[in-house]
Amino acid sequence: MRRRPRRVVPAIIVAVLLLAVCVAVAVSLIQRLVGAHEFLSYDTVADDLHGMTWHDMPVLAVGAGAMVFGFVLLAVALWPGRAAVLPLTTDDGMSAGVTRGGLRSALRSAAGSVDGVSSARIRLRRKAVKVSAHTDRAGTEGLPEEICETLTRRVQEIGPQPVRRVRAKLHGPKTGEA
Repeated sequence: MRRRPRRVVPAIIVAVLLLAVCVAVAVSLIQRLVGAHEFLSYDTVADDLHGMTWHDMPVLAVGAGAMVFGFVLLAVALWPGRAAVLPLTTDDGMSAGVTRGGLRSALRSAAGSVDGVSSARIRLRRKAVKVSAHTDRAGTEGLPEEICETLTRRVQEIGPQPVRRVRAKLHGPKTGEA
């Protein structure tokens, strides 16, 4: 079970480009129907296009550009994205998963339960968790290790598969005079 996210960026790029072309055509046609000065003259564009052949350099350049753009969009669409649901392995053969947001929330609350941690920021990487915790304590010896142990224990309670390594970075109290 590995649900993948939708490919939003290529879809937005294509939609914006098509919208821009449609708006340009619509504005040109409306100006032509109304009889106003045309922003993009249909007659000029038509004469320029009818005067070109397939072997002209602008036609080849636009064709090559469209082909490269199409290949880039195809590669982005086929490239596997981050899994939206992280699989949990179980011994009984059932398949289950946890969302990235759910895992992040569970780990943030587990890090916040460690004595001395005032807030924590969780970043999920491929097979690792990076914790950036803040504390108001002056003496922080052993606190990063305690955070790592707590989060590792919590990950093992959730399931053995989603994370293999936990790293903690601790930020001490801010000392500044007003």
